[in-house]
Formats: sequence, C-alpha cells, structure tokens
Amino acid sequence: MAGHSKWANIRHRKAAQDAKRGKVFTKIIRELVVAARQGGPNPEDNPTLRSVIDKALTANMKRDTIDKAVARGAGNMEGDAYEVMTYEGYGVGGVAVYVKCLSDNKNRTVGDVRHAFTKCEGNLGTDGSVAFLFETAGQLFIENGNEDAIMEITLEAGADDVISNDDGSFEVRTSQQDFLAVKQALVAAGYEPEGEVTMLPSTEAEVVGEQAEQVQKLIDMLEDLDDVQAVYTNASFIENE
Repeated sequence: MAGHSKWANIRHRKAAQDAKRGKVFTKIIRELVVAARQGGPNPEDNPTLRSVIDKALTANMKRDTIDKAVARGAGNMEGDAYEVMTYEGYGVGGVAVYVKCLSDNKNRTVGDVRHAFTKCEGNLGTDGSVAFLFETAGQLFIENGNEDAIMEITLEAGADDVISNDDGSFEVRTSQQDFLAVKQALVAAGYEPEGEVTMLPSTEAEVVGEQAEQVQKLIDMLEDLDDVQAVYTNASFIENE
C-alpha cells in the first residue's frame, strides 16, 4: 500500500486483478449481460455497454466472448436474470465502503457481504448511509508526460480536470459520458492511460498500520465474492514512517 501515490495504488489493484483473471472475466461478462439487457445491444446507443466493452477489451477478453455476453443480455440467448444490488457500510477507521453487486440470489449476496464486514470489524449500514459521499466519474491515470500537452488533449476531448500528483503521474477526471472519448484521445496521442468509470469520494479517511491492513482485508474479501462487481472506498492508505 503506497502513501499518496495514486499511480502505485492503481498498479497494485491491476496486479491483483490480473492474478485472478478468471474471476474478473466472469464478473465482466455479468456486466455485459446486464448492460445489454437494460440499454440495448448497440454500444453506440448505450454508453454503459460501451464502457463495459472497453473494460473487457482492456482485460484482453476475446471479442467472441464479448459478443456472446451482449447477445445473452439482448435476449438472443438464454441466461440468468441478474439484479443490480448495492450495499453500504463502514470499515475500521471510519472508512466508507460502497459495494456494487450483480446477483440472482439476494439472500446469498447480502449474507456474504455482511459476513465480510463482520469478519473485518466493519458494519453493514442502511441504504444511503455512505452513498452521499461518492459521485460517479471517469478516472484515468498517466504514469508520466508533459502536463501542458496532457491538459490540452484531455480538456479538448471533454475532461473535467487534470491533477498533477507528487510522484510525477497525472490523474484525469471526466464525466461518465466523456470517459471513452478522453481515453481514446490520450491513446491516439501515444499515452497509455489506465482507469475506469468509478465512484469518487468527496472526502478521504486516512488509515495506517493495522487499520490499513484491516481495511485492505475487507476490500479483498468483498472483491473475492462472485456476486460483487466493484468495491469503492474513501480510504487513503498511509505508509508507516
């Protein structure tokens, strides 16, 4: 867990996802099915589906697998009826945790999520208990580059803000709708941005030492659950001096 290095944090998360790629693929397929079912199979008319397809391609999922998942969601193939569920709570140190799930069995899902919170000394809260602390936005990270050039490229493509980090990396924030356009503009300019549409916290809760380890344990336990698609927190992990 790196101090305030946002670039190190996202690399750490990507490495963890790569280590369990099979499970990541299963979760992305669920997202594709639900996105196609809710907004239609044409990514040009369905921004959510377009975003999930981009995530699938970034994870090196085969196009044939993507197309089959979209067809299932569009009703052209039989498939499970997944329901979107969200759970909210707090971990140690007052860290807010927002969990997004896709499940065909609500009782199983809430039981598994509650167990993870309890096991890690957290508390599962009621709807709305932490949601107000987060907003949906696109977030892209660039390891290094020319700040002026990055600002010109991204702002012209529709980005909302460019943040320069102490470690030399850059964070670009966008609306959900403009995320792909900004990412594609950076790729066209030769950059290799990493990121996704996520839930950004309005405030951060700093955790260090054992508290940080316990929060990370909660995140890992939740992400390992088959029904959990994403875990968002306002934790800021601080290294011990």
